[in-house]
Amino acid sequence: MSGKLYGVGLGPGDPDLMTVAAVKAIAAADVIAYHCARHGRSIARSIAAEHIREDHVEERLMYPLTVETTDHPGGYRGALNDFYEEASARLAAHLDAGRTVAVLAEGDPLFYGSYQHMHKRLAPRYETEVIPGVTSVSAAAARLGEPLCEAEEVLTIIPGTLPEDELTARLAATDSAVVMKLGRTFPTVRRALERAGRLEDARYVERAFMSGERTGALATVDPGTVPYFSVAVLPSRIDAEAPEARETGGEVVVVGTGPAGAPWLTPESRGALVNADDLVGYTTYLDRVPVLRPGQRRHGSDNKVESERAEFALDLARRGRRVAVVSGGDPGVFAMATAVLEVASQDPYLDVPVRVLPGVTAANAAAAKAGAPLGHDYATISLSDRLKPWEVIAGRLAAAAAADLVLALYNPGSRSRTWQVAKARELLLEHRAPDTPVVVARDVGGPEESVRVLPLVDLDPAEVDMRTLLLIGSSQTQAVRRGGEGDDRVVAWTPRRYPEA
Repeated sequence: MSGKLYGVGLGPGDPDLMTVAAVKAIAAADVIAYHCARHGRSIARSIAAEHIREDHVEERLMYPLTVETTDHPGGYRGALNDFYEEASARLAAHLDAGRTVAVLAEGDPLFYGSYQHMHKRLAPRYETEVIPGVTSVSAAAARLGEPLCEAEEVLTIIPGTLPEDELTARLAATDSAVVMKLGRTFPTVRRALERAGRLEDARYVERAFMSGERTGALATVDPGTVPYFSVAVLPSRIDAEAPEARETGGEVVVVGTGPAGAPWLTPESRGALVNADDLVGYTTYLDRVPVLRPGQRRHGSDNKVESERAEFALDLARRGRRVAVVSGGDPGVFAMATAVLEVASQDPYLDVPVRVLPGVTAANAAAAKAGAPLGHDYATISLSDRLKPWEVIAGRLAAAAAADLVLALYNPGSRSRTWQVAKARELLLEHRAPDTPVVVARDVGGPEESVRVLPLVDLDPAEVDMRTLLLIGSSQTQAVRRGGEGDDRVVAWTPRRYPEA
C-alpha cells in the first residue's frame, strides 16, 4: 500500500505561525523533505526544526542552480524541470514503500512555492493532502498594520520578474497590490510604481516574521539592500483622503474610456482614473466609470459646455488637484482633448500640466464588431453641423467619396438633426454603387448593441441616432455572409491591396 503525501505550509517564518494541522502532518510523517540551495541550508526546515525528530528520514532537495545561467541544453527551465523530475522520483520511492512524506514549504504550498512542482507530478498517483499556510502577502499586511483591500477593491499579486511595461500596466490598473520576488528586480519594480503614479503609496516589507525584518516607505529603500524575501505593497486606499493641495501642483489628464464601460478601459486610463482626486465630464460618460476609489469627487455636466468643463478642470488643477477629464472613445477624436488644450493654451493655464491618454475609438470598436472594414485607407468625418457648416461637411464627404476612402461617420443624427443622414446617403450614392457595404453600429459595447451590414441604398435614416456610428465601404469593401453554427452573420472587410497594385 502506498504512503501519503503532505504539502505542509509553514507560514511566513515565525514557528508560532505554523498551524496545528501542519504540526500534526509533520508528526505523522516518516519522511521530511525540503528544498534548499547549494549551501544546504533550508528556511523551511529552520521554521519546522523543533517538530523534526531524530527518527525522521530527511530528504534534502538541493537546487542545481540559483540564477538563470546554465549550460543545460534546455536552458534554465530545462535544468529545473530535470531537477523536479529527479526530486519527485526520490519522493515516489518512499511513497511506493508505504512511507508518509511531508514536503515542507514556506508560506503556503501552492503559492509561488517549490512544493507545487512535486504536487503536479505526484498528486495524481498518491493520496495527497495540502496543509495551507499563512502567505507572505498576509504576513506583510499584518506587519504594516494597514488594510490590504476592503469592500469592492481588487487585490493583484504580481511577480516582480515581469517586464517593466507589464508591471506598470498592472500596477496602474489595480486598487491594491503585492509585488513578490523583489531582490534583483527591485529597481524595475520601483520604476514601474513611479510610472504608474503609485510610488508614494507603496510600502516595503522585508523578511516579515523572520529575523532581520524591515518595513517602511518603498521610495526610501536602497536598492542594493533588497533581498529576495521582500515584497512591495500597495495597501487599501479606502479612507485615504485626497489632499486639498500639493506642493508639486496638480495636473489634468484627459482620459479616453472607449465606447462603453469598464471592459474598454486601457490599464493606463484606469490608472489615471484611480489616481485622480476629481473626475470631470459629461454625466453620461462619468456614469460609465466605476467607483474606483472612495473620496474622489465627481463633477458631471451637460454635453454642450465643453469649454466651461475644461476651464473648471484646469482651475482645480491649479489648486493642486489631480483631475481626470473623462471622455468617451478616444479623447482626441471629436472629444474633450481639443477643448482642454484650447483652454490650457490661454495665459492663466500655461503652467498647468496636461496629458492626453488614448482610448478605443468608436470607429475601431464598430469595425471590429463588423469584421475589418477599416482595413485600408479611411476618413473620419462628423455629420454634426453644430460646430461647422453643412457646406463644409458636404464638401469633405464628396472629396473623401471621390478618393474612394472608407468613411467613418460620427454624430450622424440626433433629435434636433434628422436630415443629415439622408443627405449624406444621397451625396455618397453619386460616387458609390448602391450595394456598397455599410456598417450600422449602435451602442457598441453596451446593453443595446446592434451591428448590421447592409447595402448603402438600404440605409434608413430613421434608424440612425447619436448612439449610432456609420462605416461606409469603399469600392473594394466586401460583405459576405458567413455560415456555420453560431456564426451566421454578414461580415465586412476592406482588402489591403488595390487591384492595380
